[in-house]
Order: sequence, then structure tokens, then C-alpha cells
Amino acid sequence: MLNNSTVTANIPAGDLKRARDFYAGKLGLTPSFEMDGVILVYKTAGGSTFSVYETQYAGQAGHTIAQWHVDDVEAEVRELKAKDVTFEEYDMPGVSWKDGVATMEGMGKAAWFKDSEGNILCLDDGLPGG
Repeated sequence: MLNNSTVTANIPAGDLKRARDFYAGKLGLTPSFEMDGVILVYKTAGGSTFSVYETQYAGQAGHTIAQWHVDDVEAEVRELKAKDVTFEEYDMPGVSWKDGVATMEGMGKAAWFKDSEGNILCLDDGLPGG
């Protein structure tokens, strides 16, 4: 049943306008659907869909809530840094860091950043088996 379904990430925002400005200005994304003050729905050219909705619980997860699978993590990081996106570095065993990009043995590369609401987002070069 679920194997034939699609999955949508839901990203909480304490301030939907501020989140919309971040996703547009920093990430270059435009909602494909929006309901004022309630929800923004984004659809990427790659076919993924995610929504950003207003709630008091934004930024409280403490872990990655959504990630983009990209061809070149380092190039994406450079582009986003040019738009003042700050990348996080974490103390993780077996991970080496360079300019905000983590290299994980057997897992490839990844980079984490927070959106305007404090949610942790990730860029990676694909998951093993993905």
C-alpha cells in the first residue's frame, strides 16, 4: 500500500511570511499553492513536494526535518552562502568537515542549515540505496 504512495514533508513555521521570504530569497523557491496565513506548498522540478505551515512549534525538532538530494553539495553550499545562508557543523564520529560540507565514509557528502524558523534542513548527494 504505502510503497506505491508519495511522501510530502511538512515544515513548521512560527511566522509564515518570514518563512516565505526565506524560501524565496535564500532558496529561490516559489510556492505552487498557498492559502494566506495557513500553508505554502512547494513543488520542485524534480517532483518533490513539501509544505510550510504556520504553528507555534517551529524549530523545535532538534533534527533534520527535510533534505534535498543534489548533484553537487559543495556547489549548492557556495551558492547558498552567497545568499547569507549559514551552515551548521556538528560533532559526529567519522565525519570530516570542510567549509560547511560533511564527508561521511560510505555515505557521501551533506550540509545542514537552518531556515528562518530554526528548522534543520539538509543537502546531500543521495542516500545509499536511494
